[in-house]
Amino acid sequence: FKKIIEDNCYYFDKTKFIEDIIKDKAEVKLFTRPRRFGKTLNLSMLKYFFDIEKKEENREIFKNLYIEKSEYFKYQGANPVIFISLKDLGALSWGEMTISLKYLIFELFNNYRYLKEGLNKDDLSVFERYLNREANIEEIKTSLKFLSKLLYEKYNKKVILLIDEYDKGLTESYTNNYYKEAQNFFTVFFGAVLKDNVYLEFAVMTGIIRVIRAGIF
Repeated sequence: FKKIIEDNCYYFDKTKFIEDIIKDKAEVKLFTRPRRFGKTLNLSMLKYFFDIEKKEENREIFKNLYIEKSEYFKYQGANPVIFISLKDLGALSWGEMTISLKYLIFELFNNYRYLKEGLNKDDLSVFERYLNREANIEEIKTSLKFLSKLLYEKYNKKVILLIDEYDKGLTESYTNNYYKEAQNFFTVFFGAVLKDNVYLEFAVMTGIIRVIRAGIF
């Protein structure tokens, strides 16, 4: 999103989507669309809008767009944001998938190295394990909730979580016959951060697979 705006590329103004997201009070929002529908671009837009880091710099990106004139522009730069994409989780076996997951979490935590300052001894030890790719699979299951806790304690603001291609790991596991292991992992990985997480403001997820049995019937 930032590159498109700063390079003065053609951009169909979708910033009203930000207003719609704020108005919607659901704590977890899932958008399933086919590939090439602009899901990642929209999540990138949300990241630059809400993220408390580089708040003033990011404000400039939204000049002359719809959201700048909206009453909801007051929410710009108001929350810490976690943005994670699962699009590169490709693996032929569960063993390979665990390696990919460790690297994914390492890359995520590497973006938040500044949080190390001021951590207590126990939290610092866990943080270092993620950075050193030494975390076991049980620790990776709760990594997003742990990071949301640290961000909340840093800013005293609840966290906005953006998850792109939430279903990539599951589709890979189904194709390569280790679905049960992946299902058990992702149930906790998503559940820990999305259900009863007191540090979460709201989450937005994208993918191509709809959640079955989601209706009231």
